[in-house]
Amino acid sequence: MLAALLAACGRPECVVTPLPEQIHYRGGYFACDSTRAARGEFPDLECRIDPSAEGIRAEGYRLNVDRKHMLLTAVDSAGLFYGRQTLRQLATSRGIPCVEVLDNPRFAYRGMHLDVSRHFFSKEQVLKILDEMARYKLNKFHFHLTDNGGWRVQIDKYPLLTRLGSHRMEIDWLKWWDFGDKHYVPEGTPGAYGGYFTKEDIRQIVAYAAERHIEVIPEIEFPAHSDEVFVGYPELCCTGKPYTTGEFCVGNPATLRFAEDVLTEIMELFPSKYIHIGGDEARKVAWKSCPKCQRLAREVGGLEEMQCYMIEHLEQFLAEHGRVMMGWDEILKNNLRSTSVPISYRGQRGGIEGANRGLNVVMSPGEMIYFDWYQADPYTQPRAMSGFSPIKKVYSFYPVPDTPEKAAANESMIKGEYVAPGDTEYIYNGASKNVLGVQGCMWTEFVNTPEHLEYMMFPRMLAVAEIAWTPQGRRDWHDFRRRVNREIPLLRSRGINAFQLSNDVEISVTRLPDGKRALVTLDTEKYPVEVRYTLDGTDPTPTSPLYRKPFRTKVGTTISAACFDSKGTPGNIARVDVDGMHDIRNYYPYLETPEIHASIEP
Repeated sequence: MLAALLAACGRPECVVTPLPEQIHYRGGYFACDSTRAARGEFPDLECRIDPSAEGIRAEGYRLNVDRKHMLLTAVDSAGLFYGRQTLRQLATSRGIPCVEVLDNPRFAYRGMHLDVSRHFFSKEQVLKILDEMARYKLNKFHFHLTDNGGWRVQIDKYPLLTRLGSHRMEIDWLKWWDFGDKHYVPEGTPGAYGGYFTKEDIRQIVAYAAERHIEVIPEIEFPAHSDEVFVGYPELCCTGKPYTTGEFCVGNPATLRFAEDVLTEIMELFPSKYIHIGGDEARKVAWKSCPKCQRLAREVGGLEEMQCYMIEHLEQFLAEHGRVMMGWDEILKNNLRSTSVPISYRGQRGGIEGANRGLNVVMSPGEMIYFDWYQADPYTQPRAMSGFSPIKKVYSFYPVPDTPEKAAANESMIKGEYVAPGDTEYIYNGASKNVLGVQGCMWTEFVNTPEHLEYMMFPRMLAVAEIAWTPQGRRDWHDFRRRVNREIPLLRSRGINAFQLSNDVEISVTRLPDGKRALVTLDTEKYPVEVRYTLDGTDPTPTSPLYRKPFRTKVGTTISAACFDSKGTPGNIARVDVDGMHDIRNYYPYLETPEIHASIEP
């Protein structure tokens, strides 16, 4: 509606993503070189840092543009940087529109995670992702450096971690991990696949990120997901033999010395406030038959307490060195320090529990904002995890589920079926402030090329960016859809292999009070797009009625709808039967995974 009003007044539609807190177009343009503006060069821009500027918070800014002058005001350098990102998006061939923008981030933590263990990605690819994060005002890069796919960071005190644990002979994850021997090969083996970051690589990545106001948060996995460690240092697992377990021997004092040594070198490389220690998915099988672990279990109160023992030790060690421990939501089993931060990945419940306990939490439910899940019909997509998270589902996430309705909306998407308000926990009064922010996660079991990586990340990363930056009350799917469709060709022009969104139609049906009719809404990811429909069960054609707005129809109607391209070719045909007993909503349940997958979109 807002876009239509602006267009009717001859004023430009807002093109900025994430959407600013406030933006007002005044009419007219400030003349500038659009090529330089696209590079972020604004020689005529006046910048001010004013710590007492009214209405501006940390990382926020105020931008005033008229025909003769551009003024950017912030309380810190990050705010000036983000104001420039907004200017880059505003730039047109006519110049910069005359605007007044007041903009502040919703959350201090606006994160993106990348797994470089399952598949290694080069320093250059990481820098490319950091550029896009900065453009869309994301400020935390969660760098998943170690896991059973390979150890990816140089550690001087333990050189065998990379010498023996960073390469393998099989690229395909399923062939190597699920159906193969899971063996690593020494660095330098002819034909080996893998790699790692030298300390100089890490320093360059950290410096590059800092220039873009991004904090790089390293993750080193404890006590599980560590098969690659035991190839070079088998004494650190319970059996003393590689390829027998993925868990550290927590009952062995050498394990804690190893952890402290590694984290010491990690802290020397990463100045980040947060250090992520994993803390998830320990199977504990080897601990049951290990004499050292059994002895420790008796001391600490049982097998389950052993993981808590190690997490507590790492938490204290990091705190003594002025750092804050971060971990996946299993760390909530511990009586955590008030500063430690769990990331809620098993749905939203860990984040809700942590916030209600008074802990700072980051929301990252895998069922909603993991980018290794399918983003369209699996039969049209490259191999992915079996979940289904199209961009509309990602965008629908409430990062602060502080009412029964918001929590239930999230839980419905998480479970793939309707969940009623009151059937799930929510964040209580006063605890909403404990949500530090939100993070998208890119796991890479099935992603082994830069092209595939970008295809899975973009444009869904833009949805996370808007969730993290834009006030909840300003977020609107249809307005975001318009802007993200504008951004996709721009992403591709910058060499990002962004998915160009699906051609599917989503049909929603709401019963009317008379019980005889229903209101039908047709929605799409692409915009603008031609959607045509029928009400008699037949397939729509290029001459079928054109969808313009929600319409009413009788109970008993069969609705069929499809997107049509400029040549009149339909996409997938959506079809639903309208009955008088049920509304129809899409909760994006898990989809069947095909045996043969499509190639990556060029």
